[in-house]
Amino acid sequence: MPRMTKLLLRLQAAATAADRRHGIGFGYGPGRRHPLPPSQRVRRGSREQICGLLRALPPPPRGRRHRARPRALAPPPRPRRRVRRRRLDTVRSTRPTNQPHRARPPPTTPLGDWSPTCSHSSVLSLLSSGFAVVINTWKRHALLRRSVAHYAGCAGVDAVHVVWSEPRAPPESLRRSIFNSTRRGNVRFVINQGDSLNNRFRPIRGLATDAVFSVDDDLIVPCSTLRFAYSVWRSAPTAMVGFVPRMHWLADPRSDTKEYRYGSWWSVWWTGTYSMVLSKASFFHRKYLDLYTNRMPPFIREYVNENRNCEDIAMSFLVANVTGAPPIWVQGRIYEIGSSGISSLKGHSLQRSRCLNAFAAMYGHMPLVATTVKAVDSRGSWLW
Repeated sequence: MPRMTKLLLRLQAAATAADRRHGIGFGYGPGRRHPLPPSQRVRRGSREQICGLLRALPPPPRGRRHRARPRALAPPPRPRRRVRRRRLDTVRSTRPTNQPHRARPPPTTPLGDWSPTCSHSSVLSLLSSGFAVVINTWKRHALLRRSVAHYAGCAGVDAVHVVWSEPRAPPESLRRSIFNSTRRGNVRFVINQGDSLNNRFRPIRGLATDAVFSVDDDLIVPCSTLRFAYSVWRSAPTAMVGFVPRMHWLADPRSDTKEYRYGSWWSVWWTGTYSMVLSKASFFHRKYLDLYTNRMPPFIREYVNENRNCEDIAMSFLVANVTGAPPIWVQGRIYEIGSSGISSLKGHSLQRSRCLNAFAAMYGHMPLVATTVKAVDSRGSWLW
């Protein structure tokens, strides 16, 4: 038994013995005294005995009141502290008036000075600015007319830019038919001198929006699906957001030499994992155009020109290397209105695997990040 409890029990026994000697607590029977007033219930002898027991108790801790009590007793409830509420117009700052206010420096980000901010004001500016559609085309004028007419009529599209890389200038009949079917000034041709797949990622003069939707001339994305993908991009403006996912994996994870393989749509469908979204139908920030053309190592662009392939993989490497994050796949129905392209050629997957290994060697590491996240518009889906 603890020392404190023993002393308290002895104190209680001494008080009970004093009460019994003076008839306190036993009623009014014959030969008994009437109960004494509270100030006289304890005589001198018992009082000295109790005082001795109290002196034996340990002193209370400094700085607060302390009342000894047995452990079996629950502590009394603390009184609720009343908080005085002050009016907002009467609250004063604790900063001295003679010291100037120092603004807190903005947090640093790994994206550099062009990093898109995610504050409330920046989101509002993105809501009002819309996005630009950049269509890459090559000698398919009928498909180009249909694509331009569709995207120019979608809500939220600020302008449609046609990346023209053919050796001859656009025919006047093509210009006239496109301008007559759309608002004048909403469609612009970006004329390039040489034929290169890197032209689709060249900076566009006069681009007024931060969001860029890159698409091929043979792909049609419904306007409602396009608006949903744009809203997904606004939630992550540094990522690539697209409709065509692809993946990569190690050929032999147990081997010391890292050799990568390119996974087509069936690999994504089977595993539910992806690490790229192709630029044939994807949103990204316009600053990536400048990074791709002016800051990315030039031998990557040279590799694309020599092999006539993999410019979309090069853009995926660039964005992943800047952000360190995976892309975002948006589930949506898209329509191919043209014939199959280079992806249907024999040896396409093998050539894409070579691109993966070549770019990983140029970067010195593999920047692509795999993920299983998919953005789904629940308003138009029964199962999501």
